[in-house]
Amino acid sequence: MRRILLRVLAALPAVALQALWLLVLVKWLAPWAAVLNFVLSVLALLFVLYLITKQEEPTYKILWLLVILSFPLPGALLYLMFGGKRTTRELQARLDRVRGEFPPAPPMAPPGADARLGQTFLYLESITGAALCPNAGAKFYPLGDDLYPDLLDALEQAQHYIFLEYFILDHGVFWDSIVEVLKRKAAQGVDVRVLYDDLGSISTYSAKDAWELRQSGIRCVAFNPLIFLKGTLNCRDHRKMTVIDGTVAFTGGVNLADEYINRVEKFGHWKDFGLRLEGEAARSYTRMFAEFWNAFSNDPIPAELLAQPDPLPCHYPDGYVLSYSDSPLRTTAASNELYIELLGQAREYAYFFTPYLMLGDSLLEAFVRAARRGVDVRILMPGVPDKKIVFRMSHSFYPVLLEAGVKIYEYTPGFVHAKACVVDGIVGTVGTVNLDYRSLFLHFENNALFWNASLLDEVKADFLATQERCRPMVLGENVRTGFFSWLLDGVLRIISPLC
Repeated sequence: MRRILLRVLAALPAVALQALWLLVLVKWLAPWAAVLNFVLSVLALLFVLYLITKQEEPTYKILWLLVILSFPLPGALLYLMFGGKRTTRELQARLDRVRGEFPPAPPMAPPGADARLGQTFLYLESITGAALCPNAGAKFYPLGDDLYPDLLDALEQAQHYIFLEYFILDHGVFWDSIVEVLKRKAAQGVDVRVLYDDLGSISTYSAKDAWELRQSGIRCVAFNPLIFLKGTLNCRDHRKMTVIDGTVAFTGGVNLADEYINRVEKFGHWKDFGLRLEGEAARSYTRMFAEFWNAFSNDPIPAELLAQPDPLPCHYPDGYVLSYSDSPLRTTAASNELYIELLGQAREYAYFFTPYLMLGDSLLEAFVRAARRGVDVRILMPGVPDKKIVFRMSHSFYPVLLEAGVKIYEYTPGFVHAKACVVDGIVGTVGTVNLDYRSLFLHFENNALFWNASLLDEVKADFLATQERCRPMVLGENVRTGFFSWLLDGVLRIISPLC
């Protein structure tokens, strides 16, 4: 609720400006009102033409077009503050300063992949600079409960460094037990660093908490702190990773709070995914974290700490994995492009887990086209929402998907926070990317794309097992299709990029 309130507060200066302008116009500039309104209308039209010619997601452009045409003065101001890539120049400049320290690896397609899928991997690598790695035995956790003991055990084995980066930190069994280990390892001389999102943790973790960590020898930085409202307000660090000595990495949808391991119940049973990677594949997360830390902290990681001997060759890899970081600062939305690509190449089935479903037009069309040509497309959603308005917005996308033949299921025991997909058993992802506008276009995210790995069989098996505990969504039964539902859905679809 506090995060939603902050977004509302961000719009207040522009609304106040419009009110002030109307007051001035009526009280002092009435004789010239027609001329001034004409000038503003022309400027608004030019602004609209500028937006139309920009290469952006159509849903996002429609929202801004409506705002600017309805309220020219505050609409233009809001767009200049929060709508364009220019507002992120500060973040981009910080990342650019350190990017030379972490040069990208040469692009490489998975050996043995068909030519079309190989192009997809090469395209994703060219966008993100990530490196394809042999999968040396990734471990899949169908619940955060399963990940928890393994994460604690791995932290205890750290000898050189521990890096943690999360959207949410919250006191409780999970985080407090991790902090105990971190303090002990820091006292032993292990370099421990924690990076968390300031807005994501605004109601759960304070500056005082971060200060107490630093007093224990743990370096701690809040990403993009909310000192005042600014154009980068929407650019949040939604990534989740723990990296240990560059040899082990944990990621997935699990934040460091008790609901993620079902120690407390907020929205029924919490269904989330975790992932452990080892060897060369874990180094991708070292690179992601180090680049971010060096860009947004004043205490860069020593180069000698990151220097490691060449990894042992993996003679019998279990497929390949490409772990990449997605960024709102790029002109191309990597994960959005990836899912469009995978749906376009699907032949038999495409199964998706997501807690939120607010698709841009291009990705929505990819789902529809895949289903219409006979692909078995399924989406697994929460049955108990964590945000009711967002849940209702997700429902606004159900009719068009169901009409096309996409099957949607809602998890009746509680909330699904897992973010994953598996396509034809040969390719799939596990990571932090939701199928909503914020994850696909506005947040920093991380995702692991697997090819020909046995882990994908586990993801598929878990999907089918979880589906047995879901209710299928059916048009005219539990999905409303009347006129007023259509009207509400249209409004919700327009404003979905804000949520």
